[in-house]
Amino acid sequence: MNDNNVRRAEIKDTARIIELLHQVNMVHHRLRPDLFKPYTTKYDEKELQTLMQDDSNPIFVFEQGEVIGHAFCQVTEVHNHQLLEDIKTLYIDDICVDEAARGQHVGKALYEHVCQYARQIGCRNVTLNVWEGNDAAMGFYRSMGMKVQKIGMEILL
Repeated sequence: MNDNNVRRAEIKDTARIIELLHQVNMVHHRLRPDLFKPYTTKYDEKELQTLMQDDSNPIFVFEQGEVIGHAFCQVTEVHNHQLLEDIKTLYIDDICVDEAARGQHVGKALYEHVCQYARQIGCRNVTLNVWEGNDAAMGFYRSMGMKVQKIGMEILL
């Protein structure tokens, strides 16, 4: 597996990305059924295709015969903020490797490609969120060198 398998998502990838989004949703639903509905996706086909055209929200896919992984990204910038330093950040909104392709370094190739892309466009950092209880994801991101930036907390009422 290498970076040559990673590219920007194209309209032809829509159906396969929707399938992967279903897998992501079910991971989240199993962790937090009080928050995530089962058997749905974050985006429908039209929303996904619109997103594919937005350079501030690049979507990358790993293709090996078919798309077996994706990374949804959001690029944000802070300029002249009263409190915060100027910064350009790439946020990984969603990363998924097909359940049948796990353990084949697809996630690593996607992650490394995203970090390289972020460097190329002048980002200072790459960030993401991981749900509590998603130990496999947490372990993967730690193995990629990521550190905890902040922690979100809640109390159920």
